[in-house]
Amino acid sequence: MHSLNRRNFLKTTAIAGTALAAPAFVRTAAARTTTITVASLLGDDKPETKIWIKINELVEAKLPGQFKFNIVKNGALGGEKEVAEGVRLGSIHASLSTVSSLSGWAPELQILDLPFLFHDADHVRRTVSGNVGADLKGKLQAQNFVVGDFINYGARHLLTKEPVTRPEQLKGKRIRVIQSPLHTRLWSAFGTTPIGIPITETYNALATGVADAMDLTKSAYAGFKLYEVVPYMTETGHIWASGIVYYSSTFWGGLNDEQRAVFQQASTEGAAYFNQLIVDDEAASVEISLKNGGKLLKPEAPEEWQKGAQGVWDDFAPIVGGLDRIKAIQSA
Repeated sequence: MHSLNRRNFLKTTAIAGTALAAPAFVRTAAARTTTITVASLLGDDKPETKIWIKINELVEAKLPGQFKFNIVKNGALGGEKEVAEGVRLGSIHASLSTVSSLSGWAPELQILDLPFLFHDADHVRRTVSGNVGADLKGKLQAQNFVVGDFINYGARHLLTKEPVTRPEQLKGKRIRVIQSPLHTRLWSAFGTTPIGIPITETYNALATGVADAMDLTKSAYAGFKLYEVVPYMTETGHIWASGIVYYSSTFWGGLNDEQRAVFQQASTEGAAYFNQLIVDDEAASVEISLKNGGKLLKPEAPEEWQKGAQGVWDDFAPIVGGLDRIKAIQSA
């Protein structure tokens, strides 16, 4: 009897031990795959989503099976501000953002938004690849945003319901702006009434008359089908829309050294890929816009546009590091 009970006890213990061990093994295996939630404002065909597919491929090649990218598209997780809040809280792990939308957390970013400062995309890249870019990364890190790299959305142009080629023609119009003090200041200088509206709500605001105009890149103009509500694009190129590939510090803090190095390299390669996609996409976007009723206009009196914007440099110099820093960037 004693022997029988002992055998039953050992058998029961072994079965129980196996049952307990199995879930532990499953949990360990499952822990090897981390789901990363990524927010994209646009669809599968736009650079804003394609970059994450590229980064996913690069990470998977170096860290097979360790990460699963859940790319949530078409602004389903909100506009840039809402996504940034989610990234800070850790509910969203990664996204792209214009620096304009993050300037509330790091005002120094507005140096990249100064109107008529940069000559071209190469000028922007030289700036963000040097000491200015390193300093701005540190400011964002302090706000729980980890920068993978800087990206370039292209130049911003004026979009209107009626033809506008001279700055005085804007007077009295309501213009949708990025929720940024610099953008508000810029368009106020031209006699408009700036209205801060998230990009995901812009189409309806323009369609219903809440706003009469806005500014945006050529790629996003077509991506959001804004040619349907603001058919005129005046190629002012007043601001080069810099942005970042960025991650939640909570997510980043959970990576080991190898994983961080892989994500950093993938972000750098992804940024270069994105920048080229934007160049290609702009040409295709203009073609789509023109086929659907959009019209391209050339600005007149460029010196008047620049004069109106000059006050922004003076107002924001104390915030972005001084007028000498601005002029050093201008001449670089």
